Amino acid sequence: MSENMDRGSSQPDEAHMSIQSRSNPSDIPHMSDGQVWDQAFRNHSIHTCLMEMVLSLQQAVADHITQLATRHQQQDLVPEEQGHNQPIWGQEALLGRLMFQMVNHLQFGATGGQKFQPPCPSEDSKGDVRSREQAQVSKQIYKIFYQLTNFEDTSINYVLSNRGVETSALYHGSFQDYNTYQGNKYHEDKNTLGFINLGTSENKLCTDLLTERLSRSDMNYIDDDLLQYSDWRGQPFLREEVAQFLTYYCKAPAPLDPENVVVLNGCSSVFSALATVLCDPGEAFLVPTPTYSDFVFSAHLYAKVDLVPVDLESQVSDANTHPFQLTVDKLEQALLNAKLEGKKVRGLVLINPQNPLGHIYSQDSLMEYLEFAKKHSLHVIIDEIYMLSVFDESITFRSVLSMESLPDPNKTHMIWGTSKDFGISGFRFGTLYTHNKEVALAMSSFGYLHGISGITQYKLHRLLQDREWIDNVYLPTNHSRLQEAHRFITNELKSSKIPFLSHGSGLYVWISLRKYLDPCTFEEELLLHRRFLDKKLILSCGKTFMCKEPGWFRLVFAATPLLLKHAMQRFYTVLVEQEQDWVVKQLEDAINQEVEDLPASDASQSYSREVILTSGLEGCCSDLGL
Repeated sequence: MSENMDRGSSQPDEAHMSIQSRSNPSDIPHMSDGQVWDQAFRNHSIHTCLMEMVLSLQQAVADHITQLATRHQQQDLVPEEQGHNQPIWGQEALLGRLMFQMVNHLQFGATGGQKFQPPCPSEDSKGDVRSREQAQVSKQIYKIFYQLTNFEDTSINYVLSNRGVETSALYHGSFQDYNTYQGNKYHEDKNTLGFINLGTSENKLCTDLLTERLSRSDMNYIDDDLLQYSDWRGQPFLREEVAQFLTYYCKAPAPLDPENVVVLNGCSSVFSALATVLCDPGEAFLVPTPTYSDFVFSAHLYAKVDLVPVDLESQVSDANTHPFQLTVDKLEQALLNAKLEGKKVRGLVLINPQNPLGHIYSQDSLMEYLEFAKKHSLHVIIDEIYMLSVFDESITFRSVLSMESLPDPNKTHMIWGTSKDFGISGFRFGTLYTHNKEVALAMSSFGYLHGISGITQYKLHRLLQDREWIDNVYLPTNHSRLQEAHRFITNELKSSKIPFLSHGSGLYVWISLRKYLDPCTFEEELLLHRRFLDKKLILSCGKTFMCKEPGWFRLVFAATPLLLKHAMQRFYTVLVEQEQDWVVKQLEDAINQEVEDLPASDASQSYSREVILTSGLEGCCSDLGL
């Protein structure tokens, strides 16, 4: 199978690309290199330093609120003309920096007599800040911000527990964009100025087929049992159907056992529950990155399990025959590093087809990963939620349940659900299949909190049972529409010479916008992400997938042609503005350098410097059509 990175060119030597992260961070307003703060704090006591921080933060918050109020008033007047707002970003960056400084100073300045060291953005740019540290910092920032909402109140009064604060911070950090979208969705008739969401992986291509099928008379059945509490593992009739369904579509060598099936309200619930029953708090899973972003939230919510990244590189080399290749050597190295850091790793998490890359593991590769796990007594959790969304007919997907023999069946667990393959994420259905009866029994207890309504379970049972409709109507139509939408998006990307990964599976493409970042850092990636948001377009940036290289984004294409057309118009608008600002900045820097070389000993010469700067910049921009 060809696993090339498509640049919109047919030349083989252009099929792969090398991405190198530049370490120099973007400038933060008023805080360049931390020199001002470092000098100010050098000779002060911790109490004086903290007081200055609080006063600075108070002023920054007030300025930020003023900026937001002004922005909202402008949007109320002419919402369709609002573009990106750099002052707002600057205020947000300053707020974030101030709060990070306070946290660091409280941690290090108050103990050990260490000098205050401002946080280094380059650490973030290199991707060294990982999920656990992010959650801890989010928790600390949230607590500090909560305290400082009333600056004149010297008492500290927490409403939430430490766990509540941490959970709230993790939730808002994970779902802020999605919550914004929910409050202002695009609609082709009712709200054309609303948010277009190409960040959340949802299949919206076959809602007509699902609506028709779910409206048939065989779905409209209710009896007394469906209205009562059910088996926490899931209704027996649904678990039996799931076992038969997975036996058929996963091509299992023998019928799967319904007693090994556990049904919960979504695959994230299944993963979170698995993390809880397989790990103790503070233990970890190995996860090849980039990976599904919500794993961080799901693993931490109940289980407090860390995710140890197995960093994959886009650069092709002797060790990497294709971009973002997972090898056993990388797994071994990540496991060794985790042990050296004192972390206890209990399992390996794989997604097949992979999210966000779309890559499909060959059976040989999958066997190598399973052998590695057995060697180190690790559980393997394989998420196959996109197994029926392989729309390239030349690609063969092999489920882990299709293997004749597993290296360690008692530690191999497969997750699947209908959210992606059937586009009914609102049904909230996810299932676990495990050969381990003990794991299945422990997982059943989570049905008490995360079960599915009996009526919904009945509808799912009828849907999965209708193989004739699935094989002859739904899957062919879904694959055809996925192909068409994928073709539209990839043609658009090719015409703009935007590199992307294409594997013919999943609902998304993994694109590189590195050339639009200057410098190529995670700070600049976040600013570009916010520019998309200001144009009411939601994409998922690479950092949320724990990608160690800045500049990558996931773009979901499983939407109607009209929606994709409007989305790409907004997409191109942002990239054009990004390039224009980049050119203007370069011109300003060049002209400033020339002006600084001129003597400025009198007023007339100073006036000449200003004239040169203004006229030169305007002239260059005019020549470039900016």
